[in-house]
Amino acid sequence: HANLYLASNLTKSSGKRFHKRTDDSKSMIMMFAMNQVVGIIGASDNPDRYAFLAAESLMCKGFQVLLINPYKKNILGKPCYTSLLEAPLRAETITVYVNSERFKGHLKSIIELKPSRIIFNPGTESPECYSALHESGIQVVEDCTLIMLDSDTFKTY
Repeated sequence: HANLYLASNLTKSSGKRFHKRTDDSKSMIMMFAMNQVVGIIGASDNPDRYAFLAAESLMCKGFQVLLINPYKKNILGKPCYTSLLEAPLRAETITVYVNSERFKGHLKSIIELKPSRIIFNPGTESPECYSALHESGIQVVEDCTLIMLDSDTFKTY
């Protein structure tokens, strides 16, 4: 059994409580996720926002996150970038937390970087962009990142 009390195995919830992992399947998910990179367009430092909760949950499960927010310098101790092109790593998955108008400003860089998939969370759908994404070989998913993580259906490629 892995040492479940390591700092990397603790998560701070928005209620400022620390929780320790005790489930072996979560340890297995973390080992798989360690090298997986997820870009979050519309990252937020507000603990009441779904983008914040997604970043927190992804990090808790061992994913590396690229936080895209041109108005913030850091969120959850991680640097923020103005665009995916500015980030030092390539994201295999991108999850969207901005409206369709703001998303259009990221479309060109997403097509250039060619992630495996992009997840449009509820309220962020951008159907007018889907054909360009499909033509670039990017899988388009309309789903909730938090529910996918909670139900263990969030997988990267």
